[in-house]
Amino acid sequence: MSPRSANPLVSSDAYEEFIYSLPDVFPSIEFSTLVFVRTSIDTARIEGELHFSKDTILRVRQFVDFHDKLIRAYSYELYQRGSKVWWYDPWPHPREKSLASTHPHHKHVGQDIKHTRVPAPGISFERPNLPVLIREIESLLAK
Repeated sequence: MSPRSANPLVSSDAYEEFIYSLPDVFPSIEFSTLVFVRTSIDTARIEGELHFSKDTILRVRQFVDFHDKLIRAYSYELYQRGSKVWWYDPWPHPREKSLASTHPHHKHVGQDIKHTRVPAPGISFERPNLPVLIREIESLLAK
């Protein structure tokens, strides 16, 4: 199953294939240390890194529920030359009206990265986020 086709959250086998096929589908990935660990018949944990050019690394942590076809929890962190560039998380910030359009998904950016949050269009619990993030990284590297 291609990461760009049907939603692989339909089964653990489909999502495992999706995770391990990412470097084949996205040549910008130099190598992957992502591992898919089944934690029950209907759940899995995905952890590891996707390595790109220019010493760029995406650290990935996900907990996936295949019964409900959802990403239950995630953290995505981008590093370049050892420095954190941004991270995405779904921790709710309901008082920040600027994040309402993608609540609870948001991205931390900037000099005060812990406190500077922006909306996260394209990030979801209902479909894979990694293709969206990889395309974002590819755009960053092309600059």
